[in-house]
Amino acid sequence: MVNNMVSVIMPVYNSECFIEEAILSVQAQTYPYWELIIVDDGSTDGSAMIAERYAGRDGRIRLFRFQKSSGMPAVPRNKGIQEARGRYIAFLDSDDTWLPDKLQQQVALFSNADTVIVYSDYEKIPENGTRSNRIVKAPASSSYGDLLKGNVIGNLTGIYDVAKVGKMMFRLIHHEDYAMWLSILKKGGVARNTNTVTALYRVRKSSVSSKKFVLLFWQWNIYRNVEKLGLWKSFYYYANYACRALYKSLI
Repeated sequence: MVNNMVSVIMPVYNSECFIEEAILSVQAQTYPYWELIIVDDGSTDGSAMIAERYAGRDGRIRLFRFQKSSGMPAVPRNKGIQEARGRYIAFLDSDDTWLPDKLQQQVALFSNADTVIVYSDYEKIPENGTRSNRIVKAPASSSYGDLLKGNVIGNLTGIYDVAKVGKMMFRLIHHEDYAMWLSILKKGGVARNTNTVTALYRVRKSSVSSKKFVLLFWQWNIYRNVEKLGLWKSFYYYANYACRALYKSLI
């Protein structure tokens, strides 16, 4: 494990229109100690060829390819985590982008002994990438109990410290990112926000976040079957989640 390195995990599936922009946003980071692990999940377009081209030019970029699609983003993400060599693990989907000082701001916050996750606010953009100040703001910090009320950690902004919590994998379920952040905070420690916008989240017609009614069922499954909460506790946290989800959907 390289003590100051950030391992950036990028799962890819048929993102040839956006992947180059995502890769460039990692290369543009002001924080120099990173590696980018791209895991192509059986793409049938030119995504893997674009990634291969960048990996051939930049030794900090590694590409792994699945012959067939797993159908679940948790699978390529877990492959990336297994291959990661850095102390910190961050995530960036191939259709999203980071702003240049994201990693620089975030790594600095891990100097607090109890900080196990760092996240940020982010901006929603349409498929064409036009920015219009649609900022999703998150609380300044979050504990396990806080996070049960709804996921405030945008996966494209989240980064965790392997030295403090070990390598944490995604469960093979829906809402896998939320379940992972909960599992980290359940061990103790705090998640902290940079209180700045560090990433651009591209809202696509195929985006999971656009399937609002499906998300409701996934959330309930996490409360009842993953976190094993009682019925009334689940209702309480579910009501809080629904309010936060409505707020984010209106941005």
